[in-house]
Amino acid sequence: MVVTLTGANDFLRVAELDRLVADFVREYGDMALERLDGEEAGFNRLQESLQSLPFLSPKKLVVLREPGKQKIFAEKIADVLVGIADTNDVIIVEPKLDKRLTYYKTLKKQTDFREFGDLDANGLAGWASTYVKEQGGSLGSADARLLIDRVGASQQGLRNELDKLLAYDSSITRQTIELLTERTPQSTVFELLDAVFAGNTKRALQLYQEQRTLRVEPQAIIAMLAWQLHVLAAVKAGAPRSADDIARTAKLNPYVVRKSQAATRTLSLARLKDMVGALLALDTKLKRTSIDADEAVQLYLLRLAQ
Repeated sequence: MVVTLTGANDFLRVAELDRLVADFVREYGDMALERLDGEEAGFNRLQESLQSLPFLSPKKLVVLREPGKQKIFAEKIADVLVGIADTNDVIIVEPKLDKRLTYYKTLKKQTDFREFGDLDANGLAGWASTYVKEQGGSLGSADARLLIDRVGASQQGLRNELDKLLAYDSSITRQTIELLTERTPQSTVFELLDAVFAGNTKRALQLYQEQRTLRVEPQAIIAMLAWQLHVLAAVKAGAPRSADDIARTAKLNPYVVRKSQAATRTLSLARLKDMVGALLALDTKLKRTSIDADEAVQLYLLRLAQ
């Protein structure tokens, strides 16, 4: 058995690796497990491990992390797979694969290929509710979305927050989420721009002050605004393609793309260019002159909302 684990979703990919390894070790023991890193082990060492017979065990499991970083391994992958001893199971972990290369095509065709992509908002909310239920708790879909909006779309980060909330109360509600979690800078930038596009200057300035209370510096807020404008530009340029297609092309999280699509529907390309240009001018001015950064950023937000 040769399994390939790939995809941008680190949480699901690592969970699947842990499950496969645990199942094997439970049956054959950890002495039959071998792990090699493609950055450290050369091609000959990788090949030797795959071809050598297990010691004091009927089977051996070889876990290879990013063996494709060894160029010769990627080039000879077809021969490598043929040469694996019948007694050996193999797990190849490649978080990022170039789909244009023969290496990717061979792994997909000749191995048990398992790809773990990032979940969209609905998928994340569903996963969060299911996870909480498995732990004996409860979490409604609306509250799950609220949590995602506050802490971001990282599944590992979400699980950490869910574990914290469950330790406080097995019934997770809006009140406990707002009590025990803090807004991540990224999620607040979404809200900041939403407020700006809606012309809600009061809300935009309130969100800005929340970030400053959390000790997020104006320059960091500018960087996050720049990132969000980059996302909006990618989404605007990618229309009318699907969110998943745009996410793959621009290498963005599908959840982030979907969340940005609503804003781009009423946002002209000319205005988006003006926003980017004004932010660049602001960043340059802050670096070259001595001005009040807080006042400058807030003035930028007010002008956008006009």
